[in-house]
Amino acid sequence: MTAQGWFQISVFFLAVLALAKPLGIYMARFFEHERTFFDPVARPVERIIYKLTRVDEQHEMRWTEYGAAMLMFSVVSMLLLYVFLRLQHFLPLNPQGFPGAAPDLSFNTAASFTTNTNWQAYVPETTVSYLTQMAGLAYHNFVSAAVGIALAIAFIRGIARHERETIGNFWVDMTRATLWLLLPVCIGFSIVLVSQGVLQNLKPYQTVKLVQPQRSADGKVTSTQTLAMGPVASQEAIKMFGTNGGGFFNANSAHPFENPTPLSNFLEMLAIFAIPSGLTYTLGRMTGSQRHGWAVWSAMAVLFLVGGTTVYWAESHGNPLLHGVDEQHTASQSGGNMEGKEVRFGIAGSALFATATTDASCGAVNSMHDSYMPLGGMVLLVNILLGEVVFGGVGAGMYGILIFIILTVFIAGLMVGRTPEYLGKKIEAYDVKMAMLAILILPLLILVFTAISVVWPSFLASIANPGPHGLSEIFYAFASGAGNNGSAFAGLNANTLWYNTTLGVDMLFGRFLMIIPMLAIAGNLARKKTVPASPGTFPVATPTFAVLLMSVILVVGALTYFPVLSLGPVLEHLLMAAGKVF
Repeated sequence: MTAQGWFQISVFFLAVLALAKPLGIYMARFFEHERTFFDPVARPVERIIYKLTRVDEQHEMRWTEYGAAMLMFSVVSMLLLYVFLRLQHFLPLNPQGFPGAAPDLSFNTAASFTTNTNWQAYVPETTVSYLTQMAGLAYHNFVSAAVGIALAIAFIRGIARHERETIGNFWVDMTRATLWLLLPVCIGFSIVLVSQGVLQNLKPYQTVKLVQPQRSADGKVTSTQTLAMGPVASQEAIKMFGTNGGGFFNANSAHPFENPTPLSNFLEMLAIFAIPSGLTYTLGRMTGSQRHGWAVWSAMAVLFLVGGTTVYWAESHGNPLLHGVDEQHTASQSGGNMEGKEVRFGIAGSALFATATTDASCGAVNSMHDSYMPLGGMVLLVNILLGEVVFGGVGAGMYGILIFIILTVFIAGLMVGRTPEYLGKKIEAYDVKMAMLAILILPLLILVFTAISVVWPSFLASIANPGPHGLSEIFYAFASGAGNNGSAFAGLNANTLWYNTTLGVDMLFGRFLMIIPMLAIAGNLARKKTVPASPGTFPVATPTFAVLLMSVILVVGALTYFPVLSLGPVLEHLLMAAGKVF
């Protein structure tokens, strides 16, 4: 752990804080149909879209209609991507002549990108064409992110409104999230990435001559290398701002064509948290309680700093099983556990990126999580298991934390023996039931699929490591799928019929079965009358509330997942500390 590493973490934290207010104000303004500086460009395009699609932008939807529109849009989008993948060998912009993907892989990939998970059970640069990357995958990067933002705004409206039956219009919210936010930001960010060396072209793959020929173990000499080309920067921008995470290359953001410099690395990390951080300010502004928005931001920030510090500490101490190896930091070496990490990013840049991408439902990686120390890898896993509510994905993190807020104020109400209230709305049995349903969906999916996978011999054949680390690989995969994260402990071969199918179901259920009870809560809150605060009302804009919110999140996670964590990363850490290799 170095001063330079702490400086990097501090600058990143301050940058996230600085972006929260201006971005939060901007989002609140255009979602509330207030005039913004971007209206002269976006408003005419918006009118054309509504005219072509026959959308009545004045029409408000009940939560059931809002949810039905979202589901129908997602189903159609998923089917279109499935067709793209199966028939890409008949379509243009395929200079490498890649064949269509297998049915199970196509289903898995279509489910993955529709749900904003971007789990990739394939090698992108040898599997998907340029057209599939742009019109299939990048399209879903935009719309799945826009759907998440729209749902978060709908939930916030449910809290802010009173005695109303509607929570907005899905088509309008999704269109505005795309036109006013995602498209302009990503166009600008793509240009910045190109300036750093990220590729953006439609050229065929290039064969180059190696500076130094390589000799393989069988004596064969290789003097050339094929370099993948493609429209990388445009996909990289929305991959990060939309917290999608699916890379153009198999190495993801560890690849120098996706993330070439320390500056691009910093900006990509910042892009992951920019919109989720801003949404906390949007929450405060739209509900009329800005202090509450900052209290939520503070709770997220503390959890992020604790997790990030733990990962940095674990990776800086190195591997105790490497006897006789100097793992100390010096002027000539970074020290610590550098396995699976890029030298240009180092321990701090890798640990910070890994923490951010698992706090959010992003899943992009600039290092291999499978190579992290047991405790470092456990933090990344726990970030996902907590529901990725520490800033979280675009929109998904906000409505995820709001579910925990409902539970927190309910518990606070039990403590003082009165009906709990949240920003002037009484939290009743229906709200708590829906909140618990949303919270229980993830552990049900993760633990059931993991349990089946570890008792069936043919499914165990996919892991590269036996013992506790092998359990962690399987557990991480289903946690990543249900949590719509998409990162992986890469020692698991997931491109099999079992894992493609179950992970596809895992991702779909993890996304949509949580959304339905969330929308039900939003609709129910919008119908309620506001009640004035009383001496018994639990304030939700204080440090006490932030501490209680963090406690509820951690306790729910610990009670749910501690047994399997103790058999995976905790056991692996104890064995490693004892000098044993399983």
